[in-house]
Amino acid sequence: MARRGKKKGRPISGWLVLDKPVGMGSTEAVAKIKWLFQAEKAGHAGTLDPLASGMLPIALGEATKTVPYVQDGAKVYRFTVAWGEERSTDDLEGAATKSSDLRPAESEVLALLSKYTGVIMQTPPQFSAIKIAGERAYDLARDGETVDIPAREVEIGRLDLVEHMADRTIFEVECGKGTYVRSLARDMGRDLGCFGHIAELRRVEVEPFTQEDFVTLAELEAARFGEQSEDASQAADAPIDFGAIDALLVDTAAALECLPQVAISDDAATKIRLGNPVIIRGRDAPVEAEEACATARGKLVAIGAIEQGMFKPKRVFVG
Repeated sequence: MARRGKKKGRPISGWLVLDKPVGMGSTEAVAKIKWLFQAEKAGHAGTLDPLASGMLPIALGEATKTVPYVQDGAKVYRFTVAWGEERSTDDLEGAATKSSDLRPAESEVLALLSKYTGVIMQTPPQFSAIKIAGERAYDLARDGETVDIPAREVEIGRLDLVEHMADRTIFEVECGKGTYVRSLARDMGRDLGCFGHIAELRRVEVEPFTQEDFVTLAELEAARFGEQSEDASQAADAPIDFGAIDALLVDTAAALECLPQVAISDDAATKIRLGNPVIIRGRDAPVEAEEACATARGKLVAIGAIEQGMFKPKRVFVG
């Protein structure tokens, strides 16, 4: 029987809320963070296009088990729409497909905002990760195919006009999972009769994280390498102190603030980590919950269901 290879990297866990720069892809960013932390495992909670900047929450180690909760959280984007052109990608990357000399007045833009607030139907861009007959829409679009992507419901919590200029407008939007900001720009341009595309896009929040949690690549590299050069730090015999960079992580449990919290004893935590249910005690403990979060001494133990006063673990975390 073949032996399993030893896992490479450190068993470090937590969330790194990266302020991703323009030009870096999400996969590239995850690989960079994984390398900087020398982590065993890493993943992100929601792709951010290379032309976009801002919040890319990256989970390390045990935090990867909480990725779905962050993916489902509300997001806030600050974006600029350039009027006068519609592009194949609905942003600066694509070729112009339609153009107009018309430019909207601020009053016209303001009058349109209510149409794009609440639960709306939205058609994703041709260049998107939506699967059509098993293939990604962007792969088909790159091959020159125009595909029929069905519209779907998305939720826009708010859409605010931040600044209006002669040929562009800056907006801020709070939206739910699955919303394409590029589609907003395209559709508003069509409604205004002048066409439009995204000229700048920045994600500023992904619930439960805020801009106060942002960490830049420069800050990470300074924490990781200090005054040493990057090349020197890669030397096989160079001592590595991860204390400074590990201090930039947000605790794994932060991703689960949306769930009911249940405090348990150390003995109960041991039983839960072995997959066993335990009785939830305490006057304020919920009797029923489809999902809840169990903690012991402030540390995350498990996600599970509460049924008839019993916590039944579904996913446990290494202490």
